[in-house]
This record gives sequence, C-alpha cells and structure tokens, in this order.
Amino acid sequence: MKETANGDLVVPLLESPESTTVTIPHPSLRRTKSTRTVMLKISGIKCATCATYIESMLGKLEGIESVSVSPIEGQAVIIYRPEFINAKRIKEAIENNNYQVDDFPDQDIAVCRLRIKGMACTSCSESIEQALLMADGVKKAVVGLALEEAKIHFDPNITDSNRLIEAIEDAGFGADLISSGDDMNKVHLKIEGLGSPEEASLIQSSLEAVEGVNHVEMDVVDSKVTITYDPDYTGPRSLIQCIQEVGHGRNFYRVSLYAPPRRRESEQQHETLVYRNQFLLSCLFSVPVVLFSMVLPMLHPLGNWLDYKVHNMLTIGMLLRLVLCTPVQFIVGWRFYLGSYHALKRGSTNMDVLVALGTNAAYFYSVYIVLKSVTSDSFEGQDFFETSAMLISFILLGKYLEVVAKGKTSDALAKLTDLAPDTAFLLNLDSDGNVVSEMEISTQLIQRNDILKIIPGAKVPVDGFVIRGQSYVNESMITGESRPIAKRPGDKVIGGTMNANGTLQVKATHVGSETALSQIVQLVEAAQLARAPVQKLADRISRFFVPAVVVAAFITWLGWFIPGEFGVYPRHWIPKAMDGFELALQFGISVLVVACPCALGLATPTAVMVATGKGASQGVLIKGGNALEKAHKVKIVVFDKTGTLTVGKPVVVSTTLFSSKSIQELCDVAAAAEADSEHPLAKAVVEHAKKLRQQYGINSNHLPEVKDFEVHPGAGVSGNVEGKRILVGNMRLMVACQVPMSSEVENYLTETEQLARTCVLVAIDGVIGGALAVTDPLKPEAESVVSFLRSMNISSILVTGDNWATANAIAKEVGIGTVFAETDPVGKAEKVKELQKKGLVVAMVGDGINDSPALVAADVGMAIGAGTDVAIEAADVVLIKSNLEDVITAIDLSRKTLSRIRLNYVWALGYNILGVPVAAGVLFPFTGIRLPPWLAGACMAASSLSVVCSSLLLQSYKKPLSHARDDVVAVADGYSNSV
Repeated sequence: MKETANGDLVVPLLESPESTTVTIPHPSLRRTKSTRTVMLKISGIKCATCATYIESMLGKLEGIESVSVSPIEGQAVIIYRPEFINAKRIKEAIENNNYQVDDFPDQDIAVCRLRIKGMACTSCSESIEQALLMADGVKKAVVGLALEEAKIHFDPNITDSNRLIEAIEDAGFGADLISSGDDMNKVHLKIEGLGSPEEASLIQSSLEAVEGVNHVEMDVVDSKVTITYDPDYTGPRSLIQCIQEVGHGRNFYRVSLYAPPRRRESEQQHETLVYRNQFLLSCLFSVPVVLFSMVLPMLHPLGNWLDYKVHNMLTIGMLLRLVLCTPVQFIVGWRFYLGSYHALKRGSTNMDVLVALGTNAAYFYSVYIVLKSVTSDSFEGQDFFETSAMLISFILLGKYLEVVAKGKTSDALAKLTDLAPDTAFLLNLDSDGNVVSEMEISTQLIQRNDILKIIPGAKVPVDGFVIRGQSYVNESMITGESRPIAKRPGDKVIGGTMNANGTLQVKATHVGSETALSQIVQLVEAAQLARAPVQKLADRISRFFVPAVVVAAFITWLGWFIPGEFGVYPRHWIPKAMDGFELALQFGISVLVVACPCALGLATPTAVMVATGKGASQGVLIKGGNALEKAHKVKIVVFDKTGTLTVGKPVVVSTTLFSSKSIQELCDVAAAAEADSEHPLAKAVVEHAKKLRQQYGINSNHLPEVKDFEVHPGAGVSGNVEGKRILVGNMRLMVACQVPMSSEVENYLTETEQLARTCVLVAIDGVIGGALAVTDPLKPEAESVVSFLRSMNISSILVTGDNWATANAIAKEVGIGTVFAETDPVGKAEKVKELQKKGLVVAMVGDGINDSPALVAADVGMAIGAGTDVAIEAADVVLIKSNLEDVITAIDLSRKTLSRIRLNYVWALGYNILGVPVAAGVLFPFTGIRLPPWLAGACMAASSLSVVCSSLLLQSYKKPLSHARDDVVAVADGYSNSV
C-alpha cells in the first residue's frame, strides 16, 4: 500500500467487496473497558464490617471490576463484565451470604432475534410465545409464523439469548440466534496470519477495549471475527486499524471483509428437500397399498390372487398392505409422533395430533384385523391400511408445497439490503477542501463524517448531505416522485438513490442501521413479524374437536362393553366369531375413524390450492392462505399514484404555440436541446419529437446538434441549436434568463397546473415560442376500478409522495374522495396503521420500493407486476399483468374462496355429526344397522372426496369486472340486433 506524506492512501482500499486487505498503521484509539453497572438495595447491613465483607466477597467473583457498598444507605454499586457474570448471579451471591436484596430493578432492555424451526401452524407460534413470556427476564416476545423468526425484548441482567434458545427447545422447537441486541452495525472480518489462540484472545481483548464496541465474536478455527459497534464512536476502518496495531511488532495480519452465508436460504433449501424426499418415499409405499386395496380387487380376475389365504383367514393382500404401510406409519410419519408429543406436553393439540390420531386408529385397527385373521378360520374383517398411508402422503405433499411457497416470498429484506452499492469512492480533503487522495472502498467500511464522491450513474451509498457539486438524483425508490430531484450543496441525499448526471461530494451522516434504507428494512421486518389477525379455523376447531372425539370414542367403548359384560343386551346381537369386548372395541374405533380429521385437514388447503392456481391463470398471484383469508374482509383500498393509478412514464399530451414557429420546428429544437439530458421530462420531449417526425413522414430521427449545452438544476437546460439560443424548462428558468412572460403564457401555465400537468416552456433567442404539457397518464381502467369497488362497499384512498396539486387532480379524475399527498414511506405505513386502528381491514396497492413498508403493514398488500422486485416480494398479492382490474379480482376471489372453505367445513363436519352417532351404535338396537370400521373409513374417504370436489368447483371462477363488461356487450349486441 502506498501512502502520501501525511499517511493517506492513494490506491484503492478494496480489491473487491468480498476481499478487502488493509495493512495501514494508525495512531492508537482511545480504549475503555466494556462493562455494565448495576445498583442494588441491600438490607441487613449493620455496620462498616458488613459492607467491607460484601465488597470482598463480590470482588472475588470472576468478571467483577469494582464494588462500592454504602453501610449508611445500604446501597451497592457494582461494575462488572457481562460476558463473565450478570446481575442475577450477583444478587444470588449476596443472598447466599444471608443478606437480602430488596430492590432489583430492570436496568436495561436488550433485543434479540431468533430463527425458529419446526413451526407448523398458528398454535405453534402461540406456544413459543407463551414459553418465552414465562422465561425469567422476558418483557415482550413476538413470533412470526411466516417469517419463522422471534423478536424478544428481555432484561440482560437476568437472562441472555442462550437461555431463551433453551426455553424454545424445551417447548419442542429448534432455535438459532440471528442477532443479539441492537447490532445492525456489524462488520465481519477474516484475519490472515493468526498463529495461536493466545493471539486471537489478545485481538478480541483489544477490540473489546475500543470505545463503542458492543460485542466481539471470535472464531479461532476459521480466523474470523464479527464485531458489533456504535457508529457514534468508531467504525469498521478503525477496528481494522486496531487489529493491525495488535500485530505490529509481532505478526503481520492481513484483514479482509467477508460475507457470511445466508443461513436462512440454506435452511429453506434443506427443508424443501426433506419434505420432497419424504413425500416421494411415502408415495413409494402408499401407491402399491392403494392398488392392492382399492384398484386390483375390482379388476377380476387380475386381483384374485390377493384373496389367496396364507394362514387361516390371512390373505396375501392383507399381508402386503401391512408390510407396505408400516414404514409409512412409523418411519415417514415419525415427525407427526414427535409433533404430537410436544403439543400434548404443552397441554394443547394441533394438526400433528389430529394426523397421529387418525392414522393410528386406522393402522392399529388394521393390525388387529390382521391378527384376528391369523388366529381365526372364520373371521371376516376389512382392513384400511390405505387410509393411514394416503393421509400421511397428502399431508406431506401439502407441507412440501407450503415450504416451496414460503421460499419464494422470503427474500424481500435481502432485496432491500442489496439496493445499496457495493463500493464507494472515499475522498481525503485538505484544510482548504481540495482533494488530496481518492480510494475505492467497500460501503461496509464507510464511517460517519466520511467524504464520498458520487459519479453520474452511481448510487448514493449512505445518507448524507452535499458539500460540493450539482446534479439530479432519482429518489423515486424512497419518495415515489417520478422526477429526479435537483441537488445542491447543503441538500440531503438518501442511500440507495441514483445520481443522474453531475458529480457530487457527499458527507456521510447516517451509516449502518441509521440509513433510510435500513429503516425501511426494519419496518418490513416488523410488519412481517406481526401476528395475523385471523386465526386458522381448523386449529380453533381442533382444540375442542379432538379431545371431544377421543372422549366420545372412550364412552362408546364403555357404553357397549360394560352392558355386554352384565348381559344387558341380548347375546345374539354380537356377530359370529366376536365377543362383547371386540364389538365394543369396533364401535369405539368406528367413532375415531369416522371422525378422523382427513376432511377437516383438507378443507382449507385444497380450496387455497385451487384458488391460488386459478388466480395465477387470471393474472393474480396470491401468496398463500393468509392473503386469501384476509382479503375478503377488505373495507378500504389504499392506492399509490405513480406507476399504480398512472402508467409511470411521462408523455407529452399537448403542444401550444406562442409564435409563428410550426409545431415541428418547436419540438425539434426542444428535443435537440434536451437530447443530452437524462431527465424523464427530457426523454418525454425527445420521444414526442420522434413521433411527430414519423407522423409528418420524416424518416430520419437525426436531431440538430446542440452546442454550449448547460444543465440548470431544478429549472431546465440551455444551449445553441443552429445558431439560436434555446432555453427549455420551467418558468423559473425563463425568469432567471430574463425572458419576458406574456399574460397568455401565464394563463396557460395556470391552466396546465390545474390539470396536474408539467409545463415545459421553449424559448428561442429570448422569446417564448411555445410550450409542451407533460403528464403521467392515468391507466385506462383506473376510474372503472374505483367505481366498481364502491359498488362492493369498498372505499378508495390515494396516498402518494407527489405534490398536493397533482394528487388532487388525479383523485378527482378517478373518483377518489380522500387524498394524502407528499407522504414518505414511513408516512404511508402510518396512514395504513391509522385506518387499521379504526377497525378497518386495509388493502394497499403499490409498485415501488417506497411502498414496501405500507404493503407489509396493510392487512393485504397488492403489488403491481411491473413494479420493483422488492414491492413484489413484500406484497401478499401480485397483479402479474399490472392491470388494476385484478385488485377487484383478488378481493372477489378471496370472498368466493372463503365461502367455499366454509362449505367445505360443512361437508367435513356434516359427516362427523351424522356419522359419529351411527358409528357409536345408536341405530343398532332398533334396526341392526351398525357402522363397522371399514365402512367408517369409507365414510371418512367420502367426506374427503366431497371436500376436494367442492374445492375444485372454484375452477369455474370468472373475473367479476370482465364478466360485467361481457354482460354489457351482450346487451348492446342484443339491442343492435333487434334494431
């Protein structure tokens, strides 16, 4: 590394964002110990000797830096190292010596995020929350089922992340630490040349002593270190310098940045692979079971060999079904046993319990039939091994599809983070503000107050303000404003935005977690962790239904067994080759089997699968059942403007002349002047000129050459075209260049602004020759969509980052009454939350990055398909064709689907309500009709079949708005034919 006389770099600091080598000695940093202080109120101190004893006793504990005990006030002030000891252990040490700690206040509140494994339904997330809230020191816990994460607020003096992970594992789930504390400002470094654990320990101690360092995690094996820091006191380059100082005079350390692997992606891929393999393994055994039990016996004589007797009444078919079903029940289905065990251990029931009960009832009764057939030469019974095998296979298929869907919707946060550029140009200025040196560094190495150079076409790396230069910056990702904003010295810039044409020097003011982009990430993250307001109906029913069925089956068995033992009913009621116990057992098992949760479990997922598939074919991508579940309750739709209600691309809509020049001449000189500008309005003018040339039959798109081209930030452009001085811009440019403004021009400007259009004036040699009105046109379907929503009793609201005049004009044109303009991304999300606080279910429709916080904050977020990837990933519904009519389609499809799900539950529970009494033998004493287990299994299969067929009826769904349009066309055709 070469240096200047004052020690500054003159070559790039980074070779690449992933491999950063720094070998610069720098002056020592100010260092302090990383400690905490706790104040305790101690009773029982009678004299100075007691105080001295407590000080001595605590001073011997590892991690205690200092102890000061006041015998008069009975207070102790202890400074300690949190990595060795915490306040709770200090309190226990005092109490173990017969002193009482009366006041043990919550000194701090820390936050950690954990990755949760093994959640299957909302009852799982509730159980984890309860387990966490019961842990000592936990103040608040929020578990997100879709995100598979938990965010926990806790007192670090009482507990830590390791104990929280243990609490989750005790509840039967897995957990890994994502982040501990407010550690968004984190840097990952790899150290080359590290020779021994002692050197690693020395580096860790040195880093921990740096002021502003919160946590240091050292990986000695891989020679890596992760440092969490406070940007107010230090930064990544200072930390690298600290490591270099440790190696100075001993070893030469090469320090480089490294990107840690994204654990979540690898875990999702692994989970998807596990479910797929288990489903295929289950099918390998289940398909032959179905063939041997339901298909081949109906194909005579192909299936006759299955009826051959092996021993007594045991047939080849029975034996094959037993052998094939057993691996499915106990190997593939072992996960359901584990899930049931942990659920019952927590005192709750979930879908695992339902699946385990249903499959066990089917399997073990079938085993009983097999054993009875082996031991009897006259017994005839029907097994239903296929019920157990098929149920497990279908459940695993549903789980696999669910995991695949989750994997496609979990990248929103990663995409947001990736918006920031990988590298930036760091400048070193002298006392006069002149550039002494320039180096390209990774954005991860930027520290507060750094001076950065932003070249044309580059992204702004962090938040800051301009100290030199002028340019336009496209901030549409944050503000929603489609036009680039002029930037001058003193103006603020936002990280992730795009610099258009000029070079800027920017001073960094907000880095790491403080940037606007990071704030949006945190908003999206918080919204994704929030609990869905609607609970799963199947889970609610299962809490009461499963215990009730088990109790009913047990009572049924007792109700037949005890009277049979005492001869209450006639002996001839008992079928041949049976006794009273077996008859009672069959009645009890029939109750369990007929009430098996197959149909209950299929009621929702089959409808959701059909609806989402149908929606995708109609241009509406619905991300899972939660969106369908909530969309049918929507009462207010919040629309963004740019790119949502409007096309998102400015176009010239009218041209007015104020001189003898022709429209063609005016547009040609305007386009020539604007040809070198990157501004969207300039592009609209150039495109309009090209269309005019084609319209007038001019084949050439060559424009006159412009000389002395100059950009006037926030006003327009100027230049010489064919010897004439041309000005193209707004009124501000004309006034600055002393171009006279007639009353005709001023009236035209006023009329244009009232129509929410931008007026581009064109002056030739100091005289205004004409004007072009530029606007972002409305989508043709916008007005009809708002009107149709009103007919569905759904209100519409416009929330935009654009100015009030434009917003009001657009709202008036489409028929929206309520408008909120000049709103930033956080403000949009707040507006959504304000509406939700009124008890309203809100849908948000947007297309930009700036809409993503509101999209995830809303009950249903709908993203335009032509919008940004981040908006699409953050939303619950994606309108693939970018057609606003699909907003209505999504809501209407949700209503139809929820209605179908309710009907499915009627089918599922209807069979239970009718079948359970019959299975329990209510009709047997009077009619001799009973429901043997095999017939109960058939009824259960029939309920499942009816539920699936009911869901398949959603395939006939038609879009409501297009359907209404077709009806109008049909009526019009009929009228014309009659005329």
